[in-house]
Amino acid sequence: MEKQVYGKYGTFAKKYLEEHAVGKLWAIENLPEYLHAIDRAADDLYETMYEKLKKDECFRRTGNFLEDVRRENAVKSIIKEEILSELIYGEAEL
Repeated sequence: MEKQVYGKYGTFAKKYLEEHAVGKLWAIENLPEYLHAIDRAADDLYETMYEKLKKDECFRRTGNFLEDVRRENAVKSIIKEEILSELIYGEAEL
């Protein structure tokens, strides 16, 4: 059997399904395809949200290194939470 390698969010989805949604896990016909699709959707959502949030005044660069790092981390955190709630936890409940 071939070992599949998934991205960050495909791996999160697999772990979540194994621990919290075993019935859904068994119902998925092609798990590798499903998890790779989660990774692609997460990448697309990340790019879309990143571009949108970077246009927001409160996330623009200031020229102050520490403030810019704080803002960048806030953007990444917001996007991660959205991906987890929409693609990982939300999908498993279907």
